[in-house]
Parts: sequence; structure tokens; C-alpha cells
Amino acid sequence: MANLLITGGAGFIGGNFVHYWAENHPDDALIVLDSLTYAGNRETIAGVVQAELVVGDIRDTALVEKLLRERGIATLVHFAAESHVDRSISGSDPFIETNVLGTNSLLKAARAVWLDEGSGKPHRFHHISTDEVYGSLGPDDPPFSEATPYQPNSPYSASKAASDHLVRAYHQTFGLEVTTSNCSNNYGPYQYPEKLIPLFLLNALHGKPLPIYGDGMNVRDWLHVRDHCRAIEACLTNGTAGETYNIGGGAELANMAVIDRICAEVDRAFAEDESLASRFPDAPASHGRSSAELKTFVPDRKGHDRRYAIDDSKARTELGYRAERDFDEGIRETLRWYLENEAWWRAVSAR
Repeated sequence: MANLLITGGAGFIGGNFVHYWAENHPDDALIVLDSLTYAGNRETIAGVVQAELVVGDIRDTALVEKLLRERGIATLVHFAAESHVDRSISGSDPFIETNVLGTNSLLKAARAVWLDEGSGKPHRFHHISTDEVYGSLGPDDPPFSEATPYQPNSPYSASKAASDHLVRAYHQTFGLEVTTSNCSNNYGPYQYPEKLIPLFLLNALHGKPLPIYGDGMNVRDWLHVRDHCRAIEACLTNGTAGETYNIGGGAELANMAVIDRICAEVDRAFAEDESLASRFPDAPASHGRSSAELKTFVPDRKGHDRRYAIDDSKARTELGYRAERDFDEGIRETLRWYLENEAWWRAVSAR
């Protein structure tokens, strides 16, 4: 039996990880530290018996030290972050405070308890980061590898780059046993409906515009969140302290292709289930029309990176990780989850 501290465990990726770890490691105790901002929700981890929610701020170093010390925690999985690029463009302060200062606070607490007090007993600090720290690729550039220089282009990605450097520095300077994973775009259950896939799914259900930045040809690699959880598990069990691992989904697609698949899946769902027309009467699909008619082009986002792509060969070789979910299957599962969990997304949207 082990005790894990999971920061941001009531959010999207962290919440899915709580569910995944509880299912696959039922004897472990999960202490979830989350400040329950707009994107963190108690309901996301409700019913997970092994999970104890502690409402608190990762910048509260004393609280983190207390949890690590009193619960005998030797594994910290750090998800907590401000992550929406549009919000970082509107105001960068929360991103610096949470992503940089918050990560520094966690590292200080881990060093104090695990190294200064614990005399270097085995431990692991795993930091979840993003491929956005590498900047933007041209159409013919090779995918990002762990050796790709950092070139963040938004306040969000700059704050995550800073946190990555802090994690590395604590390993190099103090010997803290850390690993970092830089993932591509996640999608799946429990994602707050400000990100592309849940936003467009719900807009299509309500007959609202599908706002497409620029020409819609910005390219991303898409990673199902359950595959990401498997990769984090592999980092914790097989990863080498001090190393970084790129985690991809093997689905490099232009935004327009993703949007077209969302529209097609919504239309398919309405055709197969007549009850959806009464539940969502404003959807074009409820009247036999295509959801694609809602597509609307809007001015491009400032500093919008053109292309991301992941070379995950290191994770494949050293961790034994390989994405399992096909994107079409994953989108279909995601739509089905949102249709079956209307109470969850209505509650979080109302907040």
C-alpha cells in the first residue's frame, strides 16, 4: 500500500488519473490537493473511495509539508496548473502564481520532508507539463523530442516552461528524485467546456456557433486522457529520476479535421437516438440538419502556434508506453460520456 499526493486531482487530467489509479491500485490511498477553482470540481472524483479531497492551495508550503509528513507520502503527482491559453493572454498573473510559484512551493516542501528530514529515502516527484513549451513547428519540421529547445510563445507555455526548469533544477542541485512528462492535447471525460472538443460538442448540442480560429488549419497531436494516465503510471513505475518523457497520442490532426469529426459524431448520435432531439431541440441535428452549419470563422488567437507534433520514441523504448485509443473511437466515447453525464457539465458550466 502507498500514499500518493495528487495536486489538481479534482481537475480534468488529474481527476481522470484519480479514477485510473484507484481502479488499478485499489490498495493505495490518494490525497487530492485542489483549490477548486472554476476548473476543479468535487463531483469529478465523487465516489472514489480511496480519494480524500483536501481543499487548499499548492502555494501553501506549510500545508504541503504537513500532508507529506503526516500521511507518510513518498509520491507526489503534480497536475495543478492554470492551462487555458486564451485566459493567459487575457491575464498572465494567475499563470505565474500557480504554475511557477505553486510548483516552487511544492518542490520546497518535497525537499524539506523527503531530503532534509527524510535523509534521502526513496521518493518521486512527477511533474505534468505540455508540448507547448517547445513552441511551434513548420509543416515539414520533425516532431518535438525531449532534446527540442524550449521556445514558449504564450504566457501559459512560458509559465509551464519555467516550472519545468524548476523541477529539473531541484534534481540537479538537491538530488530530488523527479520526472517530467510533456504531453500533447488531451481530451476525454471531465474536461471543462472551454477547451476545443467539449466546447464544440456542447455548442453543437445547443445550436451555438462553432468558433474556428483563423483558417482552422492549426495542427495538434491528440491524446486520450486515459492513455495519458497510463503513461504517467509508466513514468512512476519505470521512469528514471531526472528524465523527461514526451507523451503523444499518435493523432496529428488539423483543428478543422477535429471539428468535422465532432460534427459527424453528433449527427450520428442524433440519427441513432431519437430521444436526443427532445433533450436538445436547438441542435441542427435534432431537425435533420448537419451540425457543420454552425461552423463560424473568427479572428485568429494572438501568438497562435501553427503545429505541434510529438516524438514519443523515448517513452516507447524506456517506459513501454504506447497510445491505445484510436482518435475516432476516442471522440465517439467522449461524446457518449457527455451525453450520459449531462448533470456534470451543466453544473460546472453554471459555476
